[in-house]
Amino acid sequence: MTPESHAPTSTDDLPPGPPPGCPAHGLGPGGLHRLHEAEDLGALYEQLRDQHGPVAPVLLHDDVPMWIVLGHGENLHMVRSPSQFCRDSRIWTPLREGLVKPDHPLMPHIAWQPIASHAEGDEHKRLRGAVMGAISTIDFRSLRRYINRSTQVIVNRFCEAGEADLVGQFTEHLPMAVMCEILGMPDEYSDRLVEAARDALKGTDTSLASHSFVMDALSRLTAIRRARPEEDLASYLITHPARLSDDEVREHLRLVLFAAYEATTNLLSNVLLTVLIDPRFRAQLNGGQMTVPEAVEQSLWNEPPFSTVFAYFAKQETELGGQRIRRGDGLLFAPLPANVDPRVRPDLKASMQGNRSHLAFGGGPHECPGQDIGRSIADVGVDALLMRLPDVELDCDKEELRWTASIASRHLVELPVQFAPRPPQDVQEVPNHKPVAAQRSDWQIGITQPQAGAPGVAQSQPVAAQPQPAQVQPQPQPQPVPVPVQPAVAEAPRRRGVWQRLLSWWRGY
Repeated sequence: MTPESHAPTSTDDLPPGPPPGCPAHGLGPGGLHRLHEAEDLGALYEQLRDQHGPVAPVLLHDDVPMWIVLGHGENLHMVRSPSQFCRDSRIWTPLREGLVKPDHPLMPHIAWQPIASHAEGDEHKRLRGAVMGAISTIDFRSLRRYINRSTQVIVNRFCEAGEADLVGQFTEHLPMAVMCEILGMPDEYSDRLVEAARDALKGTDTSLASHSFVMDALSRLTAIRRARPEEDLASYLITHPARLSDDEVREHLRLVLFAAYEATTNLLSNVLLTVLIDPRFRAQLNGGQMTVPEAVEQSLWNEPPFSTVFAYFAKQETELGGQRIRRGDGLLFAPLPANVDPRVRPDLKASMQGNRSHLAFGGGPHECPGQDIGRSIADVGVDALLMRLPDVELDCDKEELRWTASIASRHLVELPVQFAPRPPQDVQEVPNHKPVAAQRSDWQIGITQPQAGAPGVAQSQPVAAQPQPAQVQPQPQPQPVPVPVQPAVAEAPRRRGVWQRLLSWWRGY
């Protein structure tokens, strides 16, 4: 049990920080680490694990105290114990005591909102029930076909160039195209919408204007579907028996759009990067020892789309990971360090194929409701891209790759690649990299073989004439009666095996 004075519920009773010039300078009051100042969060998490165990005290911006949950089992316990921990920040002690100002950089993530991810009890059941009900209407077979077509459209934009930035030209576009279709706003999808969503999530000087641009599009969608419902997620939210208001519909559409967009963009980038820089990983994928869905799950273990999620709050005094947690304390749900917890992954190089117990999508009552959408986009999108560009290679050194990192996530800035230029492909076709097959002859067994030089008959290679004996004169041969060439009979397609049919069904073809 940690002494009460070590619980990070207030900074007033903590010892002063080290003086300037001290080797420990940069730490906050009480020698606690400031997460937002860490250059390498992964290394810091391991340092905190060694110092404090599976639950460690840290500081956020403005030295606001917080716990970060590093252990796999401790994270699971927290998200699965709604009687002890909730997502309602209104009980957060630093917020109630005025330590968290309205302009705090993390307030957009932490501030309570009337949405399912912050609600509890009956209100949570009502709101989440509407979201889950709407998602349950998605036909995933049709969705996978749409992902295939969207991938074809996007790859067609750069396939002839022989080079591309897969982040800016692929992974940031495919999730938005698919989500616009799911929500019921395919006409809204554009480069401008992608840029606005990307900018709003980065928190730049123009992020508020970008956020307003996206919200205007969602407001138009809500009004249109309220008047004329169709077969899309927005319409099902509106017509659900939970009777969501226009504001509730719009806020949940925003939550689904932004969360799915950022998470899936990161997931796509991480999977493609691993394929490009890890020869063993790519060999397993190409050799059939690993399927694309298994590659996606491995990536979710190693590099979850969100490294931490803000935040859970203690509803009562309790203990977690050997630390005393007071009522009103805030805790960060942290999939990144939890997924590498030595107690569940003693060997980080070992394959996690077939194991879905990672925490990339959370757990408990607030588990990500759209995780199957994200998996489908990643599975089909990566598979279709590699089918179109099988020779794609990284066009820079690994050390030249740049990332933008925050407490919440890590984004790959660019992923430059090169490949052999290829012509665009019909978006209705199954993605492939094979050249167009030569046309077959109309000749069949049982009819006279067409003579070389006949119209529509391909010319064959000349055959060397055999020498005739000088004494033997060739006898005239009777001319064959010409037989009209019968039209070719369509060859019956060979029935595919069970595995091929199952694989085609999974890929959405």
